[in-house]
Amino acid sequence: MASNTGENDHALHRILDMTRLISLALLGLHFYYYCYTAFAGWDLVSPFTDRIIENIAKTGLFSSFVKTKLFALGLLAISLLGAKGRKEEKLSTGVLLLYIAAGVCIYFLSQSILAVDAGARSVSCIYFFVCTAGYLLILSAGTMLSRVIRLKLTGQDIFNRYNESFPQSEKLIENQYSINLPARYYLKGRLRRSWINFINPFRGILVLGSPGSGKTYFVIRHIIAQHIQKGFSMFVYDFKFDDLTKITYNTWLQNKHVYKVMPRFYVINFDDLSRSHRCNPIEPSGLLDITDAAESARTILMGLNKEWIKRQGDFFVESPINFLTAIIWFLRKYHNGAFCTLPHVIELMQVQQDKLFTILRTEPEIQTLISPFVSAFINDATQQLEGQIATAQISMARLSSASLYYVLSGNDFSLDINDPKEPKIVCMGNNPEKILTYGAVLSLYVTRLIKLVNKKGKLKSSLIFDEFPTIYLNHVDSLMATARSNRVSTTLGLQDLSQLRKEYGREQADVIMNITGNIISGQVSGDTAKQLSERVGRIMQDRTSFSINRTDTSVSRSKQLDTAIPPSRINALSSGEFVGLMSDNPDQKIELKAFQCEIINDHQQIRKQQTAYRDVPLIRNLVDGIVQRNFDQIRQDIADLIDSEIARMLNDPELQYLVLVK
Repeated sequence: MASNTGENDHALHRILDMTRLISLALLGLHFYYYCYTAFAGWDLVSPFTDRIIENIAKTGLFSSFVKTKLFALGLLAISLLGAKGRKEEKLSTGVLLLYIAAGVCIYFLSQSILAVDAGARSVSCIYFFVCTAGYLLILSAGTMLSRVIRLKLTGQDIFNRYNESFPQSEKLIENQYSINLPARYYLKGRLRRSWINFINPFRGILVLGSPGSGKTYFVIRHIIAQHIQKGFSMFVYDFKFDDLTKITYNTWLQNKHVYKVMPRFYVINFDDLSRSHRCNPIEPSGLLDITDAAESARTILMGLNKEWIKRQGDFFVESPINFLTAIIWFLRKYHNGAFCTLPHVIELMQVQQDKLFTILRTEPEIQTLISPFVSAFINDATQQLEGQIATAQISMARLSSASLYYVLSGNDFSLDINDPKEPKIVCMGNNPEKILTYGAVLSLYVTRLIKLVNKKGKLKSSLIFDEFPTIYLNHVDSLMATARSNRVSTTLGLQDLSQLRKEYGREQADVIMNITGNIISGQVSGDTAKQLSERVGRIMQDRTSFSINRTDTSVSRSKQLDTAIPPSRINALSSGEFVGLMSDNPDQKIELKAFQCEIINDHQQIRKQQTAYRDVPLIRNLVDGIVQRNFDQIRQDIADLIDSEIARMLNDPELQYLVLVK
């Protein structure tokens, strides 16, 4: 191919200039021929020019009035095709085309001026002026048209959504455990249908999203419904009771027939005791050895003092835990656990130190736990002793409530929700206004429940935690890592990774984020959006660059790997729009695991269901004073225990040396 040299450009310009000059000459001949009378009046004619015009006329050029003008306009158009000029971004093609259309109208309609009955010279002058004005308008607009930038630097896709779209899983993949959410997404500007297929929920599901992003409405409610429809036993932590509880209860009512053994439905609710079952989280049969008591003590104190989570190992953190462990295990061993309930633990902790340490010394298994406290008491190290146990006493005293005591001291059901003989669906409700109090107790419930659930030979089960950071679940990473083989699905809902780091510490939060197999996120920002963007990865995107100079515009196109879903996109998601990743199975592969789509909800059907929802039924009619009598009875139980034990020790010569009562 011949190269474009400067000589070629110069020759092209000369040809175009010649073409434009011929166009002007034709227009001049047109004026001379059709306005000959005016030229004669101005003495601008001669026999020589007349002979030239006659010869030209014989060619048929003047056979029609507009013929010459058409030839002149055509040559002008040809000359404009090669016109080049300095590019300007502000020029608009539409406006320039409008100017050209106006020029053409003026150019051709100007002949009507010649029909005016007036002096030939005056009419001709006006005709010359108007026709020339139309010609110049076409010439000017046509020249400017070459300066318009055909490929705009800024277009309709200013946020690069077209390039950042990517193929997603459009096939429905189901199994007996899966959660399938219908969705739609854009691919290169076209709306397509897709599916979010969580075919292996046992690898964990992390649901992220700021308030109002649609976590519950678009995701969690469907996880609850689909798992119940597939026969899962279930635990639901309902932070804003009774939003999820009502969904769970009504779905259970509609799907009882899918279970081989119909599960029982239980509710823990501290605000409305008539609609709450009773359950003892430290039921004696669940405390097999002192390590179970230690785990319970750690859970309840960490739930009451969230800042301790980041200080585990400190002296003033571990000492209260040991103190509480000793009390729990003492009650577990005393009369085979007759008083082994959390309310009895709380009341026993508040007993005077001399009496408390006296009876605790009778249990050999806790000697190593209480020996530092007893030594401090005997040596009158009051300040040290108070520092060790006062924090635990003050923290636990916050749970001293008649309503809490009533729920925690009963035993309507056990926490092994996936027992093949007695499956259960359990909902536990929190209250945003009482997070610190209720959250600690619920943390203890959850810790004991997980220990019972995560065993082999049990039914498939689903654990759902709304606003997970509001409770403390020790070793949740171990649960998610080991529960897969025991068919335990864990769904954690939270607003942002920073919220989890605040409550659990950076290391624990990062572990939870990284080991979760299925992630679905609505609108989030900051480091959470950045991590999600990096986790989804990169895709091949088209890139176009422009270079504008005085006479030309050069375009360079290329492809390069770039972020599939940038953090800014995740930060700007609308309600119902989600991004994330799916995990698959060895026998059910998902080629396209990443997604960025809008989940399709049948809003009308959901409203219809919600209208037909039944409230959680009344469980018991509480007679006036029964809750308070239960509270008083627990306190009396502890008082009687102290008196009887001290009396027994004083009357037994082998135990008298243990008595510290002054």
